[in-house]
Amino acid sequence: MGNLRLFPSGIARLRSSVYHWAMSFPRNALRSVFALLLLVSPGLAGGAEDQKLVLIAGKPSHPPLMHEFRAGCLLLQNCLEGVEGLTVDVHDQGWVDDDKVLADADAIVIFADGGGRHPAIQENRLEVLGALMEKGVGFGCMHYGVEVPPDKGAKEMVAWIGGRYEHMYSCNPIWEPQFQDLPKHAVTQGVSPFQIKDEWYFNMRFIGGIVGNEPSKQPSMSFTPILMGKPSDDVRDGPYVYPKGPYEHILSSKGRTESMLWVVERSDGGRGFGFTGGHFHMNWGNDDFRKVVLNTLVWLAKVNVPGKGIESSVTEEQLKANLDKKGK
Repeated sequence: MGNLRLFPSGIARLRSSVYHWAMSFPRNALRSVFALLLLVSPGLAGGAEDQKLVLIAGKPSHPPLMHEFRAGCLLLQNCLEGVEGLTVDVHDQGWVDDDKVLADADAIVIFADGGGRHPAIQENRLEVLGALMEKGVGFGCMHYGVEVPPDKGAKEMVAWIGGRYEHMYSCNPIWEPQFQDLPKHAVTQGVSPFQIKDEWYFNMRFIGGIVGNEPSKQPSMSFTPILMGKPSDDVRDGPYVYPKGPYEHILSSKGRTESMLWVVERSDGGRGFGFTGGHFHMNWGNDDFRKVVLNTLVWLAKVNVPGKGIESSVTEEQLKANLDKKGK
């Protein structure tokens, strides 16, 4: 029969259909008991409903194999296919076709261009997301998606994921940090120390003005850095991708460890994360780079992360599938 994947409301629909089918029989004790068990024991109808994770991929941008938002989200979805208790929906072109898609989401992640083009700050979407955050929905942003303008969306971004990239305050060099000291956390389970070249942003604007390289308890959330690396003096000297720098405040922090993946647990019951890597699409082929993000997505949706983390493998063919048509 193959792997049956029901949409988040599919189990509820199945349960309702079987219930009404049972009720069509003549009234007797067997029918009543069966219907009662069906209603109070969702497991008899195939298990409780999955947690719903919505991945929003941005519109095409940058040269081939960079900012491959759609291909990246579809690859992550495929890697999460067998995770029990989780359903992953992918929507591209920067948003969902209908905001109703988000109404029953347990977690939402945006992997897209940011700044003034950030999907979350268009139209009334901050209000839509804000209402969901109040309900404890998880929220995460990846790579350019961690940047919003200081005058639009900045307050919300920090309140929802604990930090944000700020133009001319944060910086975006291409470098190869070593992630050696991984904290004990659900999202690091099964992840080995690794290093990988990417456009790793750092010097973020974090909640409460913290540096972000150690755990912190804030009034509205607990903050935990996950991927931490120490930029060399040459990295701080630049050039950065844009503007090329260097910036005096980046130089003055030489020797400081920086956080490039962090997670938060909000007082509203929701979880959040920011991940500054993800510029180069082929990096998803690195097992530990991929695993720490997969673990984070599962954790964000409040699904248990296995002790060895989310196991997956990808081929070069899979990495090159679903790429945006950008020319050579």
